[in-house]
Amino acid sequence: MLEPRWLSAEQQRIWRAYLNGVARINERLEVGLRPFGLDLGEYEILVHLSESEGHALRMSDLAESVRQSRSRLTHTISRMEVKNLVQRTACPSDRRGVIARLTDHGYRLLVQAAPAHVESVRCAFVDRVDPDDFEALGRAMEAVTRVTD
Repeated sequence: MLEPRWLSAEQQRIWRAYLNGVARINERLEVGLRPFGLDLGEYEILVHLSESEGHALRMSDLAESVRQSRSRLTHTISRMEVKNLVQRTACPSDRRGVIARLTDHGYRLLVQAAPAHVESVRCAFVDRVDPDDFEALGRAMEAVTRVTD
């Protein structure tokens, strides 16, 4: 059995600050989206669909893009269909595939919510961090996302 490589006190402090910071940022972003009847996961889905050709993506591709399990995404998309934000259709090239498409109503809501969301991002994070630290964090997170297990 491998001996654990314990974090130093400074590494532990930074790690906990990261976890607390992410939780606080997400909390503020959720609050900013509440007036639009959206949560952060729904907003991210709307953004990804709006940036896709024809405002549509296969559910499997969408799940990967928004980092959700397929079952969680299916549940979220069902909620969003009830709100007329998205619709699901069968994939014309693959009968097993399902396409999620942004509705006109969903697009209009995204256009309304985006300025408030961007302001929340600025207030909760971008404007609070020194620009050099912001760039360093970007490099750190890019390194994390490049890691393959």
